[in-house]
Amino acid sequence: MVKHRPNSSVPRVSPARSAAFDILLRVEQEDSYASELLHASPAAQLSATDHGLATELVMGVLRWRSLLDSVIKSVSSSPIAKLDKEVLTALRLGSYQLLFLDRVPARAAIHESVELVKRARKRSAAPFVNAVLRRMSPGTLKYAPPQDDSVASIAQRYAHPEWLLSRWIKTYGSQPAKEICSYDQQIPRIAIRISDSAAEKELQQHGIQLAPGELLSSARRVLSGDITTTQAFREGRISIQDEASQLVALLVGHGRILDCCAAPGGKTALIAARNPHSEIVALEVHPHRARLLRKLVTAPNVRPLAADARQMPISTKFDGVLVDSPCSGTGTLARNPEIKWRLRPEDLNQLQTLQLDILRSSAERTRPGGRLVYATCSLEREENEQVIERFLAENASFQILPCSRELENLKSEGELAWEATSALLSGPCLRTIPGVHPCDGFFAAVLTRT
Repeated sequence: MVKHRPNSSVPRVSPARSAAFDILLRVEQEDSYASELLHASPAAQLSATDHGLATELVMGVLRWRSLLDSVIKSVSSSPIAKLDKEVLTALRLGSYQLLFLDRVPARAAIHESVELVKRARKRSAAPFVNAVLRRMSPGTLKYAPPQDDSVASIAQRYAHPEWLLSRWIKTYGSQPAKEICSYDQQIPRIAIRISDSAAEKELQQHGIQLAPGELLSSARRVLSGDITTTQAFREGRISIQDEASQLVALLVGHGRILDCCAAPGGKTALIAARNPHSEIVALEVHPHRARLLRKLVTAPNVRPLAADARQMPISTKFDGVLVDSPCSGTGTLARNPEIKWRLRPEDLNQLQTLQLDILRSSAERTRPGGRLVYATCSLEREENEQVIERFLAENASFQILPCSRELENLKSEGELAWEATSALLSGPCLRTIPGVHPCDGFFAAVLTRT
């Protein structure tokens, strides 16, 4: 956390807090994604110091939102449900700084939260915000989260929806569920894929400290330094990609490949690098994301195509098909904490319908003897095992290949660094669990057409 030192020459609200407030408000009002807003204008124009503070504030508030709200409730004279979004956002920003950031002076957190409310044209609420936050000042607050092991207490302590935690306990067990929650509340580790050894040397010369990948021998973990400022990153010779995401791409195999739902293109680029002499067709339903894919994936053998994977404008059969399906994203809450506050139980069945439609369409583009890989970054059975079970029940021409065999092959090729391959499995499928494994939560099933 970078300490911000206000002085008389700077604006009444620091650029970092102003940007954080605007981003949090957009996340709340427009269902935007914080990570995207932090890397888009105007936030992207902040100095490195201000951008670091804005990122800390935005992600911290989103990770701990329910806990912050509980504290606010405990000292507020007004119910949270009756507060304007601008007022509640300013309170969350101020309370996060007071409760979690020791290096931020209480006076700065309180003063600038009050000023943010005024800037948002909610001047009448300024005294209320000031009073609530002063009750949270060090040495004043009496609130303490419950410490027992009931589902409600654990959910409150780790700032997760109770219904989501209950599902994970049922699926994975109590201790793994706690480890998922703990992982979600931390800044996620940065893993990268490097295209050549020269790029790695350049990073080291630039002061970037790297460590070997924990899942994959070809991956690297960034211990310190900002790789986004390097020429190797700008030229696309290194890319940020979670190790589990890289592992999923390795399951697709070789030959002519169709990558459905491909943007932003991390898996596409890896597949293209492993199949340099084969055509890789990359589908993306949203035109603006297809344009982004064209920009980020420059391999000459990749053909981006803006199209709906449920209604593909191609009839060619492929050796390998990857369905990196749209999903709830519950395996990526450390990176996208806003998801846990938006998701509802009924969303999972709606997503399953979409996922099955895409999988059925993609199956038609898989040649006999070819490979169809279905993957999500979800931890939920409705989006994973149940999709595969329903698909196989209606498609006798497909059968599931044990991922144990695929992982052992990758290990023998020197790709897989993780020793206990059985720990990466759930039955015949790949399953990584945040906190249990050093990566995001991914599911993958490898199918073959007979």
